Amino acid sequence: MNTSPDTAAQDTPVATLAMVTLDAPDAAALGEFWSQVLGWPVTYSDENYAMLAGPTHALGIGTSADYQRPEWPDDGRKQFHFDLAAEDIEAAAARCVELGATRADPQPGDTWIVLLDPAGHPFCLTEAKNWS
Repeated sequence: MNTSPDTAAQDTPVATLAMVTLDAPDAAALGEFWSQVLGWPVTYSDENYAMLAGPTHALGIGTSADYQRPEWPDDGRKQFHFDLAAEDIEAAAARCVELGATRADPQPGDTWIVLLDPAGHPFCLTEAKNWS
């Protein structure tokens, strides 16, 4: 392993990921949805902002007055989505729908289920066994 100063500087991260933040039409409502889905506590919530505390990272949600829902299918314009692992993806999908998600149409595969959160952000449920 090369440990020259230049290589050491390249191996040292510039920063660490502390939080992912989503825009939404209603931060408090979307915060509650994701709290229920992920099992993460809401540590702050008002009409403008919500924050959830995860085991190593946080999820922030900010109200945006001019929020525009993502489209599905998105023809390659989607910028990111969450992949969530579940023991039983059909049961997890049903629970997410109970909490306010919708099943995306069309579904692009058979090893995951694509859902849309109440603000339209796509996310996937995948088999937990595939992540070990």
